[in-house]
Amino acid sequence: MSLPHAILTALLEKPSSGLELTRRFDRSIGYFWSSTHQQIYRELGRLEQAGRIRALLPEQPARGSKKEYEVLPAGREELAAWVALPEDPKPVRDPLLLRMRAAAVVGAPRLGGELRRHLELHRRQLAKYLEIERRDFPPERRKGQDDRLRHLLLRGGIDLENFWITWLTGAIEELEGGPDGAVREGAAPPGTP
Repeated sequence: MSLPHAILTALLEKPSSGLELTRRFDRSIGYFWSSTHQQIYRELGRLEQAGRIRALLPEQPARGSKKEYEVLPAGREELAAWVALPEDPKPVRDPLLLRMRAAAVVGAPRLGGELRRHLELHRRQLAKYLEIERRDFPPERRKGQDDRLRHLLLRGGIDLENFWITWLTGAIEELEGGPDGAVREGAAPPGTP
């Protein structure tokens, strides 16, 4: 049920067309709630049918012009009610962790390379987040409540990437086989007969 709430949030921040909304998901909301463009367009239709958003009339109607959407009072009420609901943390569902569990049973011929690839991806994501923080939240900028919440969310992403970098670095070191630092490809993982 969170995709409609992510869309309502984005539209309350700034009325947008479906295309603009998908681009914003790609650049911001998608860092913590990913969705395909098709899912976003489908959900826009559902929200419009439910009376939570509406398409704004273009200033000058033109063939092929983009529909821009805004949130109606019912949409704002729905979002406020959802924000107030309690929700338990969700269990982690990460294919890499499941793959590692499977490797404990069947061996890990290429696990080291995959761990290193993930480490690099998390380093890149951390660099993106740090650049966003530098650009959007410089220390000298006074922050209002909205900015503080957005910055806290970004800090959560930064901390999560730091966690993965630390954890993956330790996992790679744990699996290293020799002084050259190479993961022993094809070696059975520790504790496996």
